[in-house]
Amino acid sequence: MNTLFSFPSNWENIDHKHIWHPYSSMLNPLPTYPVSSAKGVYLQLANGQTLVDGMASWWSAIHGYQQPDLDQAILDQVSNMSHVMFGGLTHEPAIRLAQKLIAITCNKLQHVFFADSGSIAVEVAIKMALQYWHAQGKKEKNKLLTVRNGYHGDTFATMAVCDPVTGMHEKFTDTLSKHFFADAPSCQATNKGITTNIAALHTQLEQHQHTIAAIILEPIVQGAGGMRFYCPEYLQQLRQLCDDYHVLLIFDEIATGFGRTGTLFAYEQAGIEPDIMTIGKALTGGYMTLAATLASTQVAEGISTDGSGVLMHGPTFMANPLACSVANASIELLLTSPWQQRIQHIATQMEQGLAPCKQLSITQDLRVKGAIGVVELKNPVDMAWIQPRFVEQGVWIRPFGKLVYIMPPYIITNEELAHLTAAIVNVLQQMEALL
Repeated sequence: MNTLFSFPSNWENIDHKHIWHPYSSMLNPLPTYPVSSAKGVYLQLANGQTLVDGMASWWSAIHGYQQPDLDQAILDQVSNMSHVMFGGLTHEPAIRLAQKLIAITCNKLQHVFFADSGSIAVEVAIKMALQYWHAQGKKEKNKLLTVRNGYHGDTFATMAVCDPVTGMHEKFTDTLSKHFFADAPSCQATNKGITTNIAALHTQLEQHQHTIAAIILEPIVQGAGGMRFYCPEYLQQLRQLCDDYHVLLIFDEIATGFGRTGTLFAYEQAGIEPDIMTIGKALTGGYMTLAATLASTQVAEGISTDGSGVLMHGPTFMANPLACSVANASIELLLTSPWQQRIQHIATQMEQGLAPCKQLSITQDLRVKGAIGVVELKNPVDMAWIQPRFVEQGVWIRPFGKLVYIMPPYIITNEELAHLTAAIVNVLQQMEALL
């Protein structure tokens, strides 16, 4: 890899003094590491050091970096047009992408709204649900039901359906819309505990069915809310409850979509279909920001049944042609690759490589689901201490809270994955030795 751009000599001062990074403080900024290029599963820092990327750029770069097919898709499209407004116009990349998404998702999802980020896709899903019931003459159905430990984004509508206690948005509690919460599913590899879990949902629906428009949750894996895994049977019973109480079902597959959990979409493991679904992150293979909200014909047509309803959303960069083109290439690349075998192999190797963490006194739990490996600690990590330790080990791993986890690109080799897991074991052993 080559360094294409030279950083200003005072880059660190500029970065820390003027740039806000995600979830960061301008008074006490955490260390940042300047990346000059990326290729395969490697990030090259400005000082020449290379790091194995265990995060796939927050779970999106499933094919790694500088993938020739995806690079070419961008180059081909930019020679025609980089962007055109989607209001009153359309273009081939968006049409082809809509076709692909309809083809690879369940039969119920037949309509696609292109958004420009995952949070916006969830906002649109919420709007769809509320507008649907408004058009049915049931304006009182304007609340959502969700489960604790969930995460759906950082915008105001999405923050309102994240966990209000353990989530990241407690400062906005008095400002956010109030919705209903049930206990998070606790059934993991088996359906043990599922009766209690479903009973909690049943109680909420029984008490508030006349005001609940939809249930929204992340299927099979709760991501940024704790990297928690749960059993497919929970979703099966949830689908039945939604049908019984006339409530729409929204699945947020932004983190789980495109193979991450072992199936193309996580809901497939339950054999059921949502009414609305959001996707993003890996949609473009991490190349550009793009997301989508898919809906059933019942929802799409139902929004307009009162004769006046149009879906009230329209981002400026909706269905950006560059993003749609690279998404088409990414999906094609995924589907023509042995991705199922790769995911299974990654899971097996992560279980073996992370196994020594079970013996550490600081470890609470070790769990693997598809290409997601999680070491949950008993106490939150000290980011100022742990991040430099991982960089010293030659890996890029970004813990949060009590979780040290990896979600690597699917193209990772045995040696590269072994490097990641060994680094986690080594750093956690160092951490334990300091106690």
